[in-house]
Amino acid sequence: MPIVPDVPDFGGDQDEGRGAAPRGGPPFRDETSPAQPQPYAAVPGNPEPMHDAPQPAPPPQKKTAGRDLGAAIGVGVGLGVVIIASLFVVKAVFVGVIVVAVVVGLWELTKRLEERKGIRAPLVPLAVGGAAMIVAGYARGADGAWVAMALTALAVLVWRMAQPPQDYLRDVTAGVFAAFYVPFLATFVAMMLAADDGPWRVLVFLILTVVSDTGAYAVGWRFGKKKLAPRISPGKTREGLVGAVTFAMAAGALCTQFLIDDGAWWQGLLLGLAVAVSATLGDLGESMIKRDLGIKDMGTLLPGHGGIMDRLDSLLPTAPVVWLLLVIFVGSG
Repeated sequence: MPIVPDVPDFGGDQDEGRGAAPRGGPPFRDETSPAQPQPYAAVPGNPEPMHDAPQPAPPPQKKTAGRDLGAAIGVGVGLGVVIIASLFVVKAVFVGVIVVAVVVGLWELTKRLEERKGIRAPLVPLAVGGAAMIVAGYARGADGAWVAMALTALAVLVWRMAQPPQDYLRDVTAGVFAAFYVPFLATFVAMMLAADDGPWRVLVFLILTVVSDTGAYAVGWRFGKKKLAPRISPGKTREGLVGAVTFAMAAGALCTQFLIDDGAWWQGLLLGLAVAVSATLGDLGESMIKRDLGIKDMGTLLPGHGGIMDRLDSLLPTAPVVWLLLVIFVGSG
């Protein structure tokens, strides 16, 4: 989300040369000092003062998307082709795609933490542990994911001991947070994939998240007036949230009825509602992180999108929600 750049507070010596009134001058620009001539005062033969003349109205501002929409669509289509191809060819290939996305996301997150806050979350144990989490979740389910998460947290604690003790607690806390936020949540995608109809479950998860984001963007951009969370993400509106819920519930009913074994349309309605809420909260959560860091995007790897983490923001918290609801509705497969 766009971040309003920090503007220095003017005052004191900074006022000189920046359009502020000189010292000893009038407090407002449209006032004149008694000792100074009035250049626009009415005189014989001179019409009304120039500053009273009507000014042309500024041209209406046109709504813009805020990003290179063409590049964003092109990159989105390219990613979709790669994901769909790997998803339905060999499951292990898609596991590799998840691992790559997780490692790149961890690199972006730890890099921004170090650049903006001086927090040194150790990347090596996070990347190795994150990859192990994905594989363990796919092969051993939730039990394997939890064990890998615990070992990754332990590795972060030990790895950081090689450096001076100053800020140790801060760095390892950030490392454990990164391990949970990126690879552990992504593990639920691998767990969905492990089911007999795993590729279809993952496809439904991706479709509903994308449809929710698209519905929020389209409705919010066209009709949005009431801000949803202006202090976190000024671009999000309540109308956009309604669009996300409506689009996701409709897509959920269709996808669950026709793509999920033993699924029913009413289950898809609940699934779509849950996805819209979790995707919105995930987007707001990352916006909160980026505002705290004072950045617009987590990276620049994907033209028109930002970084990998800027695409995972709504997917990560939605993965456990979809996994759990599908297990409740149709079983673990």
